[in-house]
Amino acid sequence: MAAQVRVTSIEALETFRAHLIVFITQAHISVDEVSDEVRRTRAWIQNDQRTHWEGEIRRRRKLLDQAQQELLSAKLSGLRDRTATQELAVMRTKRAVAEAEDKLRIVKVWNRDYDHRSEPLVKGLDSLRHLLDVDLPKALAYLVQAQKTLESYAAGPAPTAAPLPAEMTNDE
Repeated sequence: MAAQVRVTSIEALETFRAHLIVFITQAHISVDEVSDEVRRTRAWIQNDQRTHWEGEIRRRRKLLDQAQQELLSAKLSGLRDRTATQELAVMRTKRAVAEAEDKLRIVKVWNRDYDHRSEPLVKGLDSLRHLLDVDLPKALAYLVQAQKTLESYAAGPAPTAAPLPAEMTNDE
């Protein structure tokens, strides 16, 4: 077993510690951004998309009512060419209303399922946040202590080999 430790680069610990601090800072920013994005997406689904498609349904139903009124007017006037155009407009607006209703139905499903689907991923973020907030600062403190210990060891006098006990030196 060697009696002396050979320390070649205490600066490597300092460099690693500096890189670890940068990593912790950047990881905190990333975790916060992801958490904010999860919240924004939830709000977007619950509020923005729901109100958008509800408004689209109302707007498209008004257009459908208008197209149906124009079809009725065309039928009453007896213009066959105009009736075909109006019937096509009614069919097109019915499809538009159905599409908006489908979109609203999908938004409601996502609204219902969003938390359930995102919860396991958010728990992973919480674990990462705990690592960044608790475990890595402990690792930084350990690195600082290790660096101080190595610096004091390197600054001290080189240990001398302890003399062997008298019993072992006798060749008898």
